[in-house]
Amino acid sequence: MRTALVTGAATGIGSAIATRLAADGFALAVADVDRAGAEAKAAALRDAGHEAAAFVADIADEADVDRLAREVLARFGQIDVLVNNAGITGPHGPFATYDRATLRRVIEVDLVGTLLCTQAVLPSMLERREGRIVNLASIAGKDGNPNLAPYAAAKAGVIAFTKSLARELASSGILVHAIAPGGVGGTSITKSAGTPLRDLGAQRTSVLATTPLGRLATPEEVAALASWLCSPDCSYTTGAVHDISGGRATY
Repeated sequence: MRTALVTGAATGIGSAIATRLAADGFALAVADVDRAGAEAKAAALRDAGHEAAAFVADIADEADVDRLAREVLARFGQIDVLVNNAGITGPHGPFATYDRATLRRVIEVDLVGTLLCTQAVLPSMLERREGRIVNLASIAGKDGNPNLAPYAAAKAGVIAFTKSLARELASSGILVHAIAPGGVGGTSITKSAGTPLRDLGAQRTSVLATTPLGRLATPEEVAALASWLCSPDCSYTTGAVHDISGGRATY
């Protein structure tokens, strides 16, 4: 059975992707920093008749990431798909006074974590000469979000990494993709930790005002795109940024 490792799979987009890939026939390695959340998600997938197991890791921690890859390979034997979904938005705020520890944490999780997870999984894919890597970027990485400079910078890095790695691996049988969502309902971009409640309404209004379709995406809509990227039907695209922004993206 093909195996998909999804990071940040306990909630939000990651949870929806895990559910969709399980329905597509993948065994799921459900990874999250939240042990209880990962175990609950894996249990729900098993209750629905799918093969799934929970794994705990902080993707910004090199030792944790290497252990995660070893444990998933020991449990399932192979990793056919890696979905680098785990990430944090960080609080909204002006960059001039942005907390430096928080700045570093956003970059470490969103960008460095994606690189570490990919590097840990890639040797097993190269050995088999096949695999799919899907990185969750953001529309913020393309056109920027005011008061979210560290997040936007990290996601821009994810986009550049995706393009570079795809070209590097083009003859290896491994395809690399990025998904760039706009606003997605129920996710951290619309309920950022540390953002005052009074600002969340204005934040949501701002997202909707820049979205021609006039609504937020659902996690399931993002998962449907990920499903196609991981399917045999997606066979002649790599290194692309697949926007799912309700028309917000301009390039």
